Amino acid sequence: MSYQIAIDGPAGAGKSTIAKAVAKKLGYIYVDTGAMYRAMALYLLRQGIRADECEKISAASRDADITIVYRDGLQQVLLNGENVTGFLRTEEVGNMASASSVNRDVRLKLVELQRELAERENVVMDGRDIGTYVLPKANVKVYLTASAACRAKRRYDELTEKGESCDLAAIEADIVERDKRDMEREFAPLRQAEDAVYVDSSDMTIEEVIEAITALIR
Repeated sequence: MSYQIAIDGPAGAGKSTIAKAVAKKLGYIYVDTGAMYRAMALYLLRQGIRADECEKISAASRDADITIVYRDGLQQVLLNGENVTGFLRTEEVGNMASASSVNRDVRLKLVELQRELAERENVVMDGRDIGTYVLPKANVKVYLTASAACRAKRRYDELTEKGESCDLAAIEADIVERDKRDMEREFAPLRQAEDAVYVDSSDMTIEEVIEAITALIR
C-alpha cells in the first residue's frame, strides 16, 4: 500500500522546495504537479495557442503526454518523449500554466496521470488541490502558505539572483491576481482541506517548515 503526502497552498509559498526536501528525507518520490502543468503550458505555447482560447486548449490538451521520471536521482519532465525540464521556469510558461490550469480538460488529463503514480509509489505531491481533489485520501495533508508580500519578496530575490531585472510591486500584484484566479476557479479551486494542517511559513526558515511536516508524518 502506497503512502501519500499532500502539500497544498498558493503560488510562491515554497511548496516545491519543501515537498522535494521532505521526499528526499523520507526516500519518497516527489511529484511536481506544477511542473506537469507547466509542461502542458509549454505544449500549448508551442502550438501557438493563447491563454484565452479555451476550446483550443481543451482540444490540444488531449494530445499532450506528460510524465515524470527520475534519472540519476533527479526529476525530469517528459513532454511527448522530450525532456523539457529546462524550459519550464520562465515567467511566460508560468503565466500560461496559471491561465490554462483552470481548464477542466487540462486538469482531468493531468489528475489521471498523478493518481496513477500515487497508487504505485510512496509520494509527496504539492499543488493547489492535492488534498481536496487529486489525493483526497492522502495519509498526511498540509496547507502551506505565507503572506503575499513575503511570497513576492522571495520571488523577487530569486529572479534578482539570476540577474533578471524585476519590479517587486508588479510581482506582488501578479501573486495576488494568481491567488484570486486559483481560489475562484469553478473546478477544484484552491482551498484548505478540512483535514489539512495549516502552516504559515512567513516567519519560518526552510528547515523549520521541513521539521514541522516530517513531525506530522512521524
